[in-house]
Amino acid sequence: MLSALEKASILVEALPYIKKFYGKTVVIKYGGHAMINAELKQAVITDLVLMKFVGINPVVVHGGGPEITGMLKRLGIESHFISGLRVTDAPTMEVVEMVLGKLNKEIVALINRTGGRGIGLSGKDANLMLASKKYSSDQQDIGFVGEVTGINPQLLETVIQEGYIPVVSPVGVGSDGETYNINADTAASAIATTLKADKLIILTDVEGILEDRENKESLISTVKLGDVKTLIERGIIQGGMIPKVECCMNAIESGVSTTHILDGRVPHSILLEIFTDKGVGTMVVAD
Repeated sequence: MLSALEKASILVEALPYIKKFYGKTVVIKYGGHAMINAELKQAVITDLVLMKFVGINPVVVHGGGPEITGMLKRLGIESHFISGLRVTDAPTMEVVEMVLGKLNKEIVALINRTGGRGIGLSGKDANLMLASKKYSSDQQDIGFVGEVTGINPQLLETVIQEGYIPVVSPVGVGSDGETYNINADTAASAIATTLKADKLIILTDVEGILEDRENKESLISTVKLGDVKTLIERGIIQGGMIPKVECCMNAIESGVSTTHILDGRVPHSILLEIFTDKGVGTMVVAD
C-alpha cells in the first residue's frame, strides 16, 4: 500500500501536467483488449472521467473489430479482408452498425456509472463524419468502406462545452446518404485534426514501437516523422503498426501537437502518459 507521503508525491508530480493540459482536447482511439477485459475497461473509463474532472476534454472514438467478427460468425456471415480492410457488403454493414451502436451505448453507460457524463454519437449524427467510398490499395471494390472527407466540429464542440464526454462510433455518411464503415484509427486522427486537439492517443495491444520485437525492453519512446520511413524500411514498423503510425503522422502534419501509441493492456496507461514524467508507449512527434 502507498503511504500518505507517496500519494502526495504522485499528486505533486501530476500538477504541472494538469496545469499544462487544462482546457485542452485529447482524442483517444479506444479499442483492442482494453475493450474486452472488464478490469482494463473500467480503468480506461476511470481515466476518462478523471481527465474531465481536472479540466481536460477527452473525446473517445471506439472500434469494435473483434465484436463485429464474432457477430458475423454467429450469423453465418464470413469475414473477408483485403489490404487489412474488412470487405463490407450491405448485410455486413448492417451488422457493423448494429454492433458499434451496442458498444457505443455500453461505453456511455459505464462513463455515467463512474460519475462522468457520457454521450454517444454516430458519425451520421448531424453529419458529424462525412465520407466517400474507399477502395483497397490495389483498387479493389471493398463495399461500404469509407474514407473521411470531412468532420463537423460544431456538434462535438457543443457537447464538450456542456460538460459531456463524447463517444463516437466510426460510421460515416456519404453525400448520397449512404452509410460507410470507417477505420477507427483514421476517424480518430481526422477528429483530432479538426478539433485542433493537443493530443491523439491510440490504444493498442502492443507495448508501442519496439526496436526488437522479441525484446520488450527495446521500446522506442519517441519517433520523429523524418525517421518513420527508415523504420518501415528496416522492418521495425510493420504490419498493423504502419497504418497506426500513418494516422499519427497525418495528425501531426495537420497541427495536432503530439500523438501516442499506448499499450491498452496496461491499466491506466492514459493517465500514466498524460500525468507522469516518464509516460508509457511511443510518442510520434514532428521533426
